[in-house]
Amino acid sequence: MKKLILFALLAIATSAQAQEAYNELRQKAKAIVSDPKTNTVVKQISQFKLDALNYMAIKMQETMPDSSVTFLDKQAIAMDNFVNFYVEKLIESTKQPNAQQVKMIKMFMDVSYSNPLFNDKDTELVLSYYNSAESMTRFSLDTDWRKAVAALAYLYYNKEK
Repeated sequence: MKKLILFALLAIATSAQAQEAYNELRQKAKAIVSDPKTNTVVKQISQFKLDALNYMAIKMQETMPDSSVTFLDKQAIAMDNFVNFYVEKLIESTKQPNAQQVKMIKMFMDVSYSNPLFNDKDTELVLSYYNSAESMTRFSLDTDWRKAVAALAYLYYNKEK
């Protein structure tokens, strides 16, 4: 069953099914962050998504001005899937010992960090969430989210064997 879920995640992240997915995900995250009634945890996760989407668009404009909207959409969908899968695994891990939880969180952090998209030298910005112990989403902003999702799929697939 886990294989099927991971395969579906990977397929969604790599398909160009959604036109303007970037804009939809950005508007959704922005609305959640702006809503004063939103749960603090949900707001924090949405703030990361919003910051990651904004970072992605700015860096793509700077470093890849000829890239297509489809490329941005695919990255946005993959980032959303990565974060949502992380949250799902985080919730599941609450039943596990603390050491297992830390291991799982570290795996997601490492996958994010080790798959850069822009190789941005501004590490203070890029690692602002990654280095923040208060952040639930300790990921690098400079992530190739499609590669990160593929890496997670590989890790989880081999974990089941």
